[in-house]
Amino acid sequence: MRVVIAEDSVVLRDGLVRLLTHRGHDVVAETADGDSLIAAVAEQQPDVAVVDVRMPPTHTDEGLRAALTLHREHPKVAILVFSQYIETRYAAELLADRTRGVGYLLKDRVADVSEFVEALTRVAAGGTALDPEVVSQLLGASRRGDALAALTPREREVLGLMAEGRTNAAIARQLVVTERAVEKHVANIFTKLDLPPSGEDHRRVLAVLRYLES
Repeated sequence: MRVVIAEDSVVLRDGLVRLLTHRGHDVVAETADGDSLIAAVAEQQPDVAVVDVRMPPTHTDEGLRAALTLHREHPKVAILVFSQYIETRYAAELLADRTRGVGYLLKDRVADVSEFVEALTRVAAGGTALDPEVVSQLLGASRRGDALAALTPREREVLGLMAEGRTNAAIARQLVVTERAVEKHVANIFTKLDLPPSGEDHRRVLAVLRYLES
């Protein structure tokens, strides 16, 4: 993978560069603020950008706002937000902006190096990688919606695991049920959210976005 890293902590940024380089990936640019990130992506056209939420000058939400700009201007570049913080407003907007090639992981909750690299690889390939806590806060902020009222508690649970980027097999292991049972729950979710089969849209991600938008 060709990777751009946007992280204002020199220690963490250097660690990410060493980690990815050691794994055979090419870090084509390192930046410490949102403007530099946007410029680096425009110049390098990487496969994926790793972005922190809080960067100079205000250390509030510069990273996520830069990620939204990249989504609009460089739709082929995947985005993995890797941060200590959850910014629900812009996170929901980031996820709603495109249905594939996006991730949001919390630094303190990534268990090991392999987990991070696997998530980054999945996002770069057009998949999703969402930390369970990010999903929980985003879904909690949207409980008022009526669009998902028809879902059963189990279907909501399956939808939350789908949002984390879990496969049907992984969901089955987590819930201690058969994969066939998970397939039925997923089919019910698609039906209740009016998401017919499509050759262009990823229905698993669209289901989560429908949840967030409701």
